[in-house]
This record gives sequence, C-alpha cells and structure tokens, in this order.
Amino acid sequence: MKANDPFSFSPAASFQVPEQVRAFAEQGVSQVRDSYQKLKDAAESNNGALEAVYASATKGASDFTTAIIDIAQANTEAAFSLTSGLLATRSPMEAFELLNNHARKQLETLRVQSQDLAALTRKVAADTAKPIKDGAAQAFKPVI
Repeated sequence: MKANDPFSFSPAASFQVPEQVRAFAEQGVSQVRDSYQKLKDAAESNNGALEAVYASATKGASDFTTAIIDIAQANTEAAFSLTSGLLATRSPMEAFELLNNHARKQLETLRVQSQDLAALTRKVAADTAKPIKDGAAQAFKPVI
C-alpha cells in the first residue's frame, strides 16, 4: 500500500471529522431541536384553543336553547291567556278588541325576543371566536 495512493485503504487508519463539518452538524441539530420545541408549543397552544372554542360553543348552545325554551313558554302562556280571554267574551266586538290587543302585545314581544336572540347570538359568536383570535395572535406574534 502506497502512502499517496488515494485508492488504498488501511483499516487501522482512523477516521476524523473535520471541525467545520462537526460544528455545522451540531448547529443543524440545535436548530432542529429549537424548531421541534416551537412546533410542540404551538400544537399544545392550539389544543388549548380548540378546547376553549368547544367549551364556549357548548355553553353558547345551551344558553341559546334556554332562551328559545323561555320564548316558547312565554308565547304559549300568551296563547292560553288569549284563549281563556276569548272564551270569556260576550260579544264579537269584545273578542275583536281582545285579539287586537293580543296582536299588538305579541308584535312587541316578538321584537324584544328577536333583539334578545340577536344579542345572544352575537355574544356566543364573539365568545367562541375569542380563543381562535387569541391563538392566532399568539402564533403570529413577532419573535424577539
């Protein structure tokens, strides 16, 4: 085996990695670790945001259902009240006046109920979107 022969191989020869290659590899490993940690943190943060969205949406749906049930109960009671009032009338004019009053009250009630449901819908939408908005702001905040 010749000392200057590039094709000769000696098993006893030791293999050494140049310092620049080793430093480059260590830098790459460090960057991969940092990237993995950032990805892991972002995933954990997103899981928390999704849990908050689900909890908020569930509470909102429950609140909305309760409001609808309350509206249905109020409207049913108004209908029963009208029916019992109509049964007690003695003339068509009295019945007509009762129907007119009931219609006016129900229109006002409908207006108020619609406004309440719209406000509740806006609140539920805002509460449900807040964790998503906060998570996006956290994910895209500038790195200093």
